[in-house]
Amino acid sequence: MNAWLLKLNETFIESGGYRYIIDGFKNTIIITLGALLIGVVIGSLIAIIKYFAEESPKLKPLAWLCDLYTTVIRGIPITVLLLIFYLIILVTASDLTVAILSFGINSGAYMAELIRSGINAVDKGQMEAGRSLGMSRAQAMRKVIFPQAIRYILPAIGNELIALLKETSVAGYVAIVDLTRAGNLIRTNTHDAINPLALVALIYLTLVVLLTRLLGKVERKLAKSDKG
Repeated sequence: MNAWLLKLNETFIESGGYRYIIDGFKNTIIITLGALLIGVVIGSLIAIIKYFAEESPKLKPLAWLCDLYTTVIRGIPITVLLLIFYLIILVTASDLTVAILSFGINSGAYMAELIRSGINAVDKGQMEAGRSLGMSRAQAMRKVIFPQAIRYILPAIGNELIALLKETSVAGYVAIVDLTRAGNLIRTNTHDAINPLALVALIYLTLVVLLTRLLGKVERKLAKSDKG
């Protein structure tokens, strides 16, 4: 036991490894939340465009571009997409900016379908009700449809947040000290593979469990509001 504690002290304290963990945790959270925000914005825009394009021929070309975007982005592995942005498209941007945009654009392709399914889950009569009150289609979407769709979208966004959190483990490919890279740097500097990687795995597991429980509470509240 004492030998293990001494090894932990050597790995994380004496070597300064704890600083890598702190920086890695901070960067992982920043990338995850930043990418989620971008993904929700892109996904919402695409979902709304495709919703309106069903009855507006003028929006068909734009809807086609949205389909092209989702097909291309979903077909490229996130690691490859990250490297493309880092080495080709956003060469002058900071590493953290590259990661947030890359993961956000990737998330947007998946969010689009999740949000579109939430919008489609709202009764079609709600749009007609909004229009009968003198609202434009855009106003009815903003004031009537989208607020109701949120109850269907929130659980899906929670699941996407969990997926994003784990996907950011490849951010180290662009030299960002995320949690995974932090563990690897400590392993390289101390020649201790077990403790740093075990700690990184434990942190990811703890975050996922907490998010899963929070998501469960949100789903139960939404279910109660539906019954009420």
